[in-house]
Amino acid sequence: MSNRFIGARQTTLAREIQLTGTGVHSGAPVSLTLHPAEADTGLRFLVTKRGRVVSEIAAHVANVKNLTLCTVIGDSAGTTISTVEHLLAALRGLSIDNLYIEIDSKEVPIMDGSSAEFVDAIDRVGIRELSEPRKYIKVLKPVRVEENGCWGELEPHAGFRMDVEIDFATPVIGRQRLQYEMSPGVFRHEISRARTFGFMSDVEKLWKAGLALGADLTNTVAIGDGKVMNRDGLRYPQEFVRHKMLDAVGDLALAGMPLLGAYRSYKGGHKLNSMVLQALFADASNWEYAQAPRTRASRSPVQIVSETVVAAE
Repeated sequence: MSNRFIGARQTTLAREIQLTGTGVHSGAPVSLTLHPAEADTGLRFLVTKRGRVVSEIAAHVANVKNLTLCTVIGDSAGTTISTVEHLLAALRGLSIDNLYIEIDSKEVPIMDGSSAEFVDAIDRVGIRELSEPRKYIKVLKPVRVEENGCWGELEPHAGFRMDVEIDFATPVIGRQRLQYEMSPGVFRHEISRARTFGFMSDVEKLWKAGLALGADLTNTVAIGDGKVMNRDGLRYPQEFVRHKMLDAVGDLALAGMPLLGAYRSYKGGHKLNSMVLQALFADASNWEYAQAPRTRASRSPVQIVSETVVAAE
């Protein structure tokens, strides 16, 4: 058995993936192609029009433009991509570091409302290990953000731990809390199939605002009349908090690298997740770059490296 540290090297896809679907808010058709990329590329969106790349946008919190119902990133010229969180959750959840994400629309397809179809597609083609060591953002001290009775925090931790709690007035959801030491296996089996959810009472208001035009019972858990409206019910116990954890994994992927830290949130969402990352990067003493060792012989799960911080483009 090799004594090399598991997860020590960066990864990408073994080969290209092509997917099609519909934008949950726009209702528009979307074509998505995931291209393998070299080490240190990170996760980058390539926006195309008529087959030509018109914008390249790094998946980084510095590029967040809007957080209303979904996470939207964009460039300085006004090009944006909405609903990036479920795809980014699949990539970060399965420990994929480098990828070009080619998209011909303004919104990542909703698929079935979870990360499951992205995970299945990745599992079909496989993941390729690269020669360069994996790099991390290591949390050095606690960072906390509070807003309107909601809060989120990051604390130092040797791995990537998630602790998410929600509290809704409706007894269909109520108060739910879930904690996991995140790994590809945990994400794949416990989180990836949890779907987005919404309330039937909000539908007309959303439609008038030009939102949720592609939402239906095939991609959303709908709550109405004090019950889940979907004929097949829920996929998991506590599917609602599991989806909130899925969203948080995707939103925290906008750190630009895997996090070494413990994330805890109460009544959080896209805005709060982003605010915590912004607070982390607001003070250089909150974090540092770390690099995985190449062998298990190392006494620490990561080794610190000195690097210059470069703003995402």
